[in-house]
Amino acid sequence: MGEIDLTTPALLFPAISLLLLAYTNRFLVLAQLIRQLHKQRQGELQDVSARQIANLRKRIGLIKTMQAYGVTSFILCSLAMFFIFVNQAGIAKVAFGLSLFVLVLSLVYSLYEITISTDAIKIELEDLEQKHST
Repeated sequence: MGEIDLTTPALLFPAISLLLLAYTNRFLVLAQLIRQLHKQRQGELQDVSARQIANLRKRIGLIKTMQAYGVTSFILCSLAMFFIFVNQAGIAKVAFGLSLFVLVLSLVYSLYEITISTDAIKIELEDLEQKHST
């Protein structure tokens, strides 16, 4: 493996920052949906609402995991830069490699969360279709 310098891990900083921002935005949207669902459904719990609640609960857990892996990736990337700065190239390579691996884990969880979010939309569409057909 070739030499690593400060610019290599530094390239990940903007990507990880944008990724964490996107994850935070997804979380805020979910929080808003939960508040709306709570306000609309007080006193009545329909099958659609129960299914949505289970879906939202699962998505919140996934976003928490995505964020944790994203932050861990950022920390490892920062450590890689620190180790380069103190002339510890071997440790820097390991930290940077781990940073990339954890970033990929975060992205895999993100992909899974996206598939679940499309399931949530399908639940809403099914409900609309049922109401339209009656």
